[in-house]
Amino acid sequence: MTRKGPLAINYEALWQEGMKDWQGQMPERMVNDQLEEQFWSQSIARKKMGQTDPYAAQIFEEMKKHIQPQHSVVEIGPGWGNYTFPLADYVSNLTCVDSSDSILAYLQHCLQHKNHVSYVHAKWEKLAETELAAHDIVIGVNCFYRMYEIKAALYHMNRLAKKRAIIGMTTGPIQPHYEILHDKYGYDIKFPRRDYIEFLNLLYEMDIYADCAIIPLKRTYEYETYEQLVTTQSKKILSADFNRSHVEESLAPYIEEKNGRFYYRHDFHAALVSWQPK
Repeated sequence: MTRKGPLAINYEALWQEGMKDWQGQMPERMVNDQLEEQFWSQSIARKKMGQTDPYAAQIFEEMKKHIQPQHSVVEIGPGWGNYTFPLADYVSNLTCVDSSDSILAYLQHCLQHKNHVSYVHAKWEKLAETELAAHDIVIGVNCFYRMYEIKAALYHMNRLAKKRAIIGMTTGPIQPHYEILHDKYGYDIKFPRRDYIEFLNLLYEMDIYADCAIIPLKRTYEYETYEQLVTTQSKKILSADFNRSHVEESLAPYIEEKNGRFYYRHDFHAALVSWQPK
């Protein structure tokens, strides 16, 4: 059922608008499968075998509240395995669905002795009705950014989850120096264009009342030089011309130098949106 009424909002259209860049254009990587495959191939090449993001373990612990070892699990868009590796050690059956050959080859290599893990090469939102059997749990974390037909993606999650569907998304706030650059100096900033709240709205529109857990997280960016730090932490400034001294002043409260290296610590959050399938 889709909700109707005078206050009805087309949340899928809002999601699709949020996929565009700050000039109102769809980025090439959003529509070019070859470019996306190149991105993942290069990303995997830079990874150590089995390397995951440090904050992922905290998210997985929250996720485990909905998962039992005897459950079968589908993971959508596993990427470099932040949740694939712990899931493979925890559940009886795991199916990884991804549109990237590089990702699936990497995971198969890392998990070659895990016979209970299988792989499906497909675009989740384009999944055929008979392409995948139902599993107890369907999970997708930070994997929806290229899914234009987002309601189809959510439909497949709801259809194929027997016990629980779980969406994970890392969220704000943005690194705090960007807030200073915007509020104090008036710079245009690449603030996030989509967030977890849109999943809640999309599901509500589908007559699904989802739960949402917010997890506080910490991330530390490490840089070999001060120049590298300033350059990297200026990339979200949209304004064509900006004063470097403004960036340095805004960064100063958040930087620590230790043994010739520079560290920027950032508090942010993850959201876990989950529901019992209808």
